[in-house]
Amino acid sequence: MHLSPDQIVFWHYGWLTLNATIVYTWALMLLLVIGSRLVTRKLSTGQHRSRWQNVLEIIVVGIQQQIAEVGLPQPARYLGFLGTLFLFIAVANLGTMIPGYEPPTSSLSTTTALALCVFVAVPLFGIRDRGVAAYLKSYAQPTIIMLPFNIISELSRTLALAARLFGNMMSGVMILGILLTVTPFVFPVLMTVLGLLTGMVQAYIFSILAAVYIAAVLRTRDISPANPAADSP
Repeated sequence: MHLSPDQIVFWHYGWLTLNATIVYTWALMLLLVIGSRLVTRKLSTGQHRSRWQNVLEIIVVGIQQQIAEVGLPQPARYLGFLGTLFLFIAVANLGTMIPGYEPPTSSLSTTTALALCVFVAVPLFGIRDRGVAAYLKSYAQPTIIMLPFNIISELSRTLALAARLFGNMMSGVMILGILLTVTPFVFPVLMTVLGLLTGMVQAYIFSILAAVYIAAVLRTRDISPANPAADSP
């Protein structure tokens, strides 16, 4: 058993390396795209709906409710980004039930890429909602002295997200690998089930933290009583 999918190399030529992290990441993205296409190709608004459409609606409604509870107005605006983060991490860890599969989220490169997505998305949502000038001005609030500290906060937040997800995913893989060498039957099965639960929890936590960071940016905007429609859809 490998502790990281980076150690599994499928193809190597010069400085080009195709490892399991890349292969499984693209396979997951392809699976999500094809699966969403198959489920949404025949959507129904009537009483008779397919089982997959019911499952999809439950997932979408649940994610929207969680986004709304964080404090983000108009949850549908953030559903695409936050929902994709949750589904990618969740499906990546559910795949551990497949023999020979290594979740790409147990690689530092994958968790760093996910954290960088949040790092880029937070200012993009802030700029879209408040404008470039107002968003950049928030870095110097309440005084210009806070500018370097706010910038450091943005960078450290990205590092913390990557380290948190990688640490939690990697710890489960390491424990399972150790137990496989000691007790190769009962405990690894129990740890695999526990790993699936941990993976779903981490998918939820990562998505919620991303929503919290976006909400923190939007919460600082000025909403005047003369413009009550600022938050209306």
